Amino acid sequence: MSKRISEELRGERAQADQVSVVDFEPFRLGGEADRKRAALDLATAFRDTGFAYLAGHGIDQGLIDRTFAEAARYFALPRDVKAEVTVERSNCDRGWFDLGMENLDPDAQKEGDLKEGYRIGNDLSPDHPLVRRRVPFHGPNQWPEGVDGFRDTMEDYFSEVRDLAGRVTHAIAMALELPEDYFDAWFTTPMVIMSPLHYPPQDVRGGRIGAGAHSDYGCLALLAQDDKGGLQVRTPAGRWIDARPVPGTFVVNVGDMLARWTNDLFPATLHRVINTSGVDRYSIPFFYDPNYDAPVEVIPTCLAEGEEPKYAPTTSLAHLQERFGATLPYLDEALAGKESGSG
Repeated sequence: MSKRISEELRGERAQADQVSVVDFEPFRLGGEADRKRAALDLATAFRDTGFAYLAGHGIDQGLIDRTFAEAARYFALPRDVKAEVTVERSNCDRGWFDLGMENLDPDAQKEGDLKEGYRIGNDLSPDHPLVRRRVPFHGPNQWPEGVDGFRDTMEDYFSEVRDLAGRVTHAIAMALELPEDYFDAWFTTPMVIMSPLHYPPQDVRGGRIGAGAHSDYGCLALLAQDDKGGLQVRTPAGRWIDARPVPGTFVVNVGDMLARWTNDLFPATLHRVINTSGVDRYSIPFFYDPNYDAPVEVIPTCLAEGEEPKYAPTTSLAHLQERFGATLPYLDEALAGKESGSG
């Protein structure tokens, strides 16, 4: 096993009042020293707030713009047209979901989040071994008919951001004094979900918000957001700060599984969305979660001398099933699904 993580990451969390911008280009294109510095910069941002703006990511802005345009064009369709590919017709949570169908903070708002979205994941055929074994959240995507350009654009964007997410895990491994490919074995058939979102204008005095306060459930999230703002992040001191759009960047943040792997060295930070712009807001989160059977337990290098794990071991799928059960009530059947032959 590699040496324990550097004292640089053991340092105190900064009392940050903003999310750090990290230039990822040196990690993608630089030499060994530049790559290590960029990896440590990203890890430091994760340690301090669980969030970073990722600049120099290498994804073409034209593709990002086209993906936003296709998402907006789709969400403008009549509700009955969108409902033809509702997630309720999918056995693996793919397709369109309506306002209120997701509720990320059920204790605070009873009507559900004021947003609609579209879920796209690994497009696995019915004869794929994991689909045949009925492992939850594995299967084919749904695609709307007669919406030319939507599928091709979404698939192109999905592929590019998935590659970027893999590079981010390499940077994390390097920062943690692990082999750069340490996480790769847990991401051979990852439970990846990309979800273009539409937040309609809202009366902010009504109490219901676009996305309730929550931490993300999986490993990493990479978010492209438009120029309207609305994302807020809760600092370690308990204060909500705006994660305003920074042109040319992705917002990247730590999910529960990465927090567990690092024993909360990288915290899974609460965040929410309140669309105060008075107009439609769009964003595209991409959730990069490991294989269903990946172990979710502390990485030994992340334990300081004498430190104990904060969380009991689990698996990727078990953790997601537990978290989804509280926030996605329409998934009851999928959450109850079992791999054939399991107890």
